[in-house]
Amino acid sequence: MKERFFRILRKERRERERESELERKTDVEARAAIEAGGARGSGEIKKTIGLIVDGPNILRKELGIKLEDILDSLREIGRIRVAKVILNQYAPQGLIEAVVNQGLEPVIVAGDTDVRVAIEAMELIYSSDVDIIALASRDADFLPIIIEAKRRGLETVVIGTDPGFSVALQNAADYVIKIGNGAQRI
Repeated sequence: MKERFFRILRKERRERERESELERKTDVEARAAIEAGGARGSGEIKKTIGLIVDGPNILRKELGIKLEDILDSLREIGRIRVAKVILNQYAPQGLIEAVVNQGLEPVIVAGDTDVRVAIEAMELIYSSDVDIIALASRDADFLPIIIEAKRRGLETVVIGTDPGFSVALQNAADYVIKIGNGAQRI
């Protein structure tokens, strides 16, 4: 038991050292980019975004949300590094092709997509180098994901539309993007 405890402590120390090294490296690169005028000449370094789309919940014909709208809204905030769309086994081939054509990764799930959304989001939170977690869903079941991302120091974005856009999800996130009729960014 004691040995396991110290092994965990050593692992945490190594992770902190790696994070510290990455921060120093990132700071040097950021300063160099700013001094050089930035990638866009504005001196601004864009944050990186990890996007998870709850396909069956958000990509419904009756809601009228397009993947392009989601991507365009997020590009105003930062640079999309990881983008996955979780779909069930009943997703039409045309939707899968649209996901691929937008440069997103389709993840086809046999069964409940909510579990896969949670797994993908937690992987982004714990083992990715993104600054912002973006979740396209109206489902309040994902509130713990937003809370955990914020606890780990990440910024959060929820993307959805009415009807049924969880108020709890909107209140917990740093940014809310409503797409569809009367689209707005909060």
